[in-house]
Amino acid sequence: MITAFVLLDVDVAHVPEVAETLVEIDGVTEVYSVTGRYDLIVKVRVGRNEDLADVVAGSIGKVTGVQGSETVIAFRSYSEQALDAGFALGQDPQG
Repeated sequence: MITAFVLLDVDVAHVPEVAETLVEIDGVTEVYSVTGRYDLIVKVRVGRNEDLADVVAGSIGKVTGVQGSETVIAFRSYSEQALDAGFALGQDPQG
């Protein structure tokens, strides 16, 4: 499974409508409204690179209000439990 994050520049007057449209796209699992350089971050999970191209270029990029994007593909996922366990290494379990 391929996980990617699509960082979007969106017409700020239409962020809620764009987000609602994006969550209906096959392959899009989550959409976040964020602060900073981008307006929305879209999490995409697909089976093949070709599917990612279809979702990003064929669907997300064509949503009215999307003005630009940058796509980042994840190599590895670190779950919250794994991170917590890693930070606990070497700590005295007695407190």
